[in-house]
Amino acid sequence: MKLRTILASLAVALLGCAQAQPKDDVLLQMQEAFRRGDKAKLAQMLPQAQGHVLEPWAAYWELRARLDTAPPAEIQQFLAKYAGTYQEDRLRNDWLQLLGQRRDWDTFAQEFPKYRMRDDREVRCYALLVQSQREPNGIAGASEEVRKLWLGQRDADDGCTLAAEALLGKGDARGVTQADAWRKARQSVETNRVRAAANALEMVKPEALPLLNELNASPSRFLTSKVFAASKTRREMVGLALIKLATTDLDQAAAQLENKWGPQLHPEERDWVWGVIGRQAAQRLLPEANAYFAKVDRDKHLSDELLGWKVRAALRAPKGADWRNVREAVDGMSEEGQADPAWVYWKARALLGANPSEAQRAEAAKLLQAIASPRGFYEQLALEELGQKITVPGKPVPLTDAEKQAARQNPGLNRALYAIAIGLRSEGTREWNYTTSLHQRGGMHDRELLAAAQYACDREVWDRCINTSERTRAEFDVDQRFPTPFREAVVRRSREINLDPAYVYGLIRQESRFVTDARSSVGASGLMQVMPATARWTARKLGMEGFNVGQLNERDTNIAIGTGYLKLVLDDLGGSMPMAAAAYNAGPSRPRAWRNGPTLEGAAWAENVPFQETRDYVKKVLSNTTFYAAMLTGQPQSLKARLGMIGPRDTAQPAANTDLP
Repeated sequence: MKLRTILASLAVALLGCAQAQPKDDVLLQMQEAFRRGDKAKLAQMLPQAQGHVLEPWAAYWELRARLDTAPPAEIQQFLAKYAGTYQEDRLRNDWLQLLGQRRDWDTFAQEFPKYRMRDDREVRCYALLVQSQREPNGIAGASEEVRKLWLGQRDADDGCTLAAEALLGKGDARGVTQADAWRKARQSVETNRVRAAANALEMVKPEALPLLNELNASPSRFLTSKVFAASKTRREMVGLALIKLATTDLDQAAAQLENKWGPQLHPEERDWVWGVIGRQAAQRLLPEANAYFAKVDRDKHLSDELLGWKVRAALRAPKGADWRNVREAVDGMSEEGQADPAWVYWKARALLGANPSEAQRAEAAKLLQAIASPRGFYEQLALEELGQKITVPGKPVPLTDAEKQAARQNPGLNRALYAIAIGLRSEGTREWNYTTSLHQRGGMHDRELLAAAQYACDREVWDRCINTSERTRAEFDVDQRFPTPFREAVVRRSREINLDPAYVYGLIRQESRFVTDARSSVGASGLMQVMPATARWTARKLGMEGFNVGQLNERDTNIAIGTGYLKLVLDDLGGSMPMAAAAYNAGPSRPRAWRNGPTLEGAAWAENVPFQETRDYVKKVLSNTTFYAAMLTGQPQSLKARLGMIGPRDTAQPAANTDLP
């Protein structure tokens, strides 16, 4: 559909008629002025945006840029004028943050009930603090939720730090305690979040802040200068120093804990430090990682994140998977952690690992059945463990005309599509997500989501089509979740160079969601998200004379270069799809290093990829590939077969192509 036709139809849906409206350039210039913080330009241009279908965005940008000085009456006027829109709720979110920072609790209490998104962690912490102040009977529940929000943050913010400090020790055992403050300090020191560590320490032992600065500057010197750790504070500070040391000198940290400090620490403190040392070793794929985790006496002393690394280390144990450690780690997790499909799957595998009893087989089958489906990586693996292959599920009942019409007439969806169509993709995406997920409590139900997804599909806005359809709980629309745009070009090019078209589709779905002009924060471009330097190198290898980087957003050029590079990487890595996917995301030198060590089944290797982004990427590309293969061939498929076994490079193979970028 031509762009002008799309914009005209969206304008009619929003305005009710084909009336003239301000030029789109006004909105584009205002967005740029907002990005630059140019308040004068925004104020000058706002009158020109009146009557545009995206006027709520223009008004939001202008007021948001000066929100800290705007009078409350003007803010209320905006909220009333644009009531029910994303922009109203977005500005209320921003205002609530400002009210919390100003400690204006009366106005905050008046405005928070009108706030629909409820997805801002800091605002939620402010709200729980206000609730605890006004409803003494709710202190225990508020403290418990604040604890979860605060410990779940990597970086410190005002709202959750303030709420945690105010509620410290005021709830029951499930609320914020002094032990949680020390746990927060440990988590923050390991990840070098100095401010968050200092905030936590200030809650329980502000006089120890100079010691925190000392151990952060040089943990080795700090530990050398101390002999005994008699008090609780001194023990905890020694633990923080050992954690800091483990991030740079793992062997020294382990030796100090084993030979000097271990007997002086409390069991919970000692277990946590061993957990950190184990995680640091596991992230470096060291063979000692599993042995370090084995020194932990009680897994309940560790966080779910540390226990996840204990599972990974056990899967890479030098003498084969340590199924006992896998089971212990998963059993030590919180209920939420144990429900993660990854840990459900690996616990089931651990139960089946070594001469299982009938009871263990039954428990494993129950766990696998709970997650088995074609929806994702571990869900597909669970199907295979149960003796089934990955097949395409039946389609849902077709949408009715009324369901389609409701989506086409939704103002939020139409504003989002209009914004995306004129180049305001970030704004359009946010408004779309709000409309489908947050505008009404609990978000749209399955049929509404399918209708919204179909509206996006029909407009060829593939990322919103896929992401919206993926949110359905019971319904599974194959064509929406796994579309095949540009099918002729993708299949033809893949077959020309002997690549599986399903693999190419699986990678594109993860890389760009089929957005042809997608551009990442690091400069990758187009459908297959190719970096400029990689594109130039590949173009030379493919003999593409006259290539320039500006051509990367051309569909066929991007497909040719992306598939060409993928084929070179796949061949260099012996045809291993998981390793080639990792190379496409993180560069080929990394999977070459990660393959060293014990030979692992592909799923265990993928789970042990040290980088979270790449680990998630490999899993999604491979599960996407398996599903696309089922679609394209009409035959049952195996994810396990695509994962294969991964170990050190066979000496009989050609040497690695170190020229690959």
